[in-house]
Amino acid sequence: MSRNIIPLSVPCLRGNEWAYVKECLDTNWVSSAGTFVDRFESMAAAALGVGHAVATMNGTAALHIALKLAGVEANDEVVVSDLTFIAPANVVRYLGAWPVFVDAEPRYWQMDPQKLRDFLRKGCTYSGGTLMNRQTGRRVSALLPVHILGHPCDMDPILEEAGAFGIPVVEDATESLGVRYKGRPAGSFGRMACLSFNGNKILTTGGGGMLVTNDAELARRARHLTTQAKDDPVEYIHGEVGFNYRLTNVLAAIGVAQMEQLERHVADKRGTAKAYTEALSRIPGIRCPEEPKGAFSTFWLYSILVEERKAGMVSRALLHRLAGRGIESRPLWQPMHLSPAHRGSYATDCTVAERLYHEALSIPCSVGISSAEIEQVVSAIADVNE
Repeated sequence: MSRNIIPLSVPCLRGNEWAYVKECLDTNWVSSAGTFVDRFESMAAAALGVGHAVATMNGTAALHIALKLAGVEANDEVVVSDLTFIAPANVVRYLGAWPVFVDAEPRYWQMDPQKLRDFLRKGCTYSGGTLMNRQTGRRVSALLPVHILGHPCDMDPILEEAGAFGIPVVEDATESLGVRYKGRPAGSFGRMACLSFNGNKILTTGGGGMLVTNDAELARRARHLTTQAKDDPVEYIHGEVGFNYRLTNVLAAIGVAQMEQLERHVADKRGTAKAYTEALSRIPGIRCPEEPKGAFSTFWLYSILVEERKAGMVSRALLHRLAGRGIESRPLWQPMHLSPAHRGSYATDCTVAERLYHEALSIPCSVGISSAEIEQVVSAIADVNE
């Protein structure tokens, strides 16, 4: 990428990445076996305060296995955040099940617990230990809240609703490594949770994911399924259909070096957010993201709202203006209930997600962004009102 471009979010590789990758190459341990995979899993489990972690080729693979292990079956329904990247909705369809989309709440943009409660208690029937969607007649078999943009969902009411109906919770924590909710790491509340180490995440292996859990049997099953469900260490015997989802040792080596930098990366992200908020909150029509009460956010993607009436332009116009100055930005995801890929899925009233989609814009916030670059971005946004 040109030096004249300020990118949205790029990797920061300033630790032991080169040394650890060289060790893999020198020893020839580059595939899915090797000590770095074990070390990476142990460090991820420790970071979330859980007992077990299973490394996968990406976060989507981890989500796929987690929902399968949660008992999601064909023609079931899984309740998913409407305002999210498409991956969690897609994995529901991989299993032949259907997503049910719940709107975002307007202040912090996470899954709305009240709309979730209304769906479960008013839109469903519960009998004989089975929860059924009144409209579709399908069984609701899991909840999949997505912690978006480096902030946590309000997990207490979500867990309360899940517990009332005996539904497992799988947390999509792919954007929330380092985030805490009431003192506990996001990803430590559900039966399982999934992480991502994609190139734009707060820590990256270039690609990669992780399934984490406190349940030793679920971890064993996840490890088995992600290694093609091989039953014998020597013979090629497979008792069920498995998946080639394990992470390689060479990518895990990068992951270990990145995990060593987690606290520093989080501090950098929070420092960037503080600088942006102090500067941008003075600009009419620009609304800065808030840290939820009782939360510790990483502000993974620093995302503003552009209020057209006050700012004098819509978010996409600002996007193009920033691009003209060599500054990369991007809108949030199309809400899942509007996605042609998920036509036919059930959704609650998702008007908040639609509004956020139209008004939100994520601006440059790489871990290694400089103060001069932050000032350049702020200056370009301030010109909105000129």
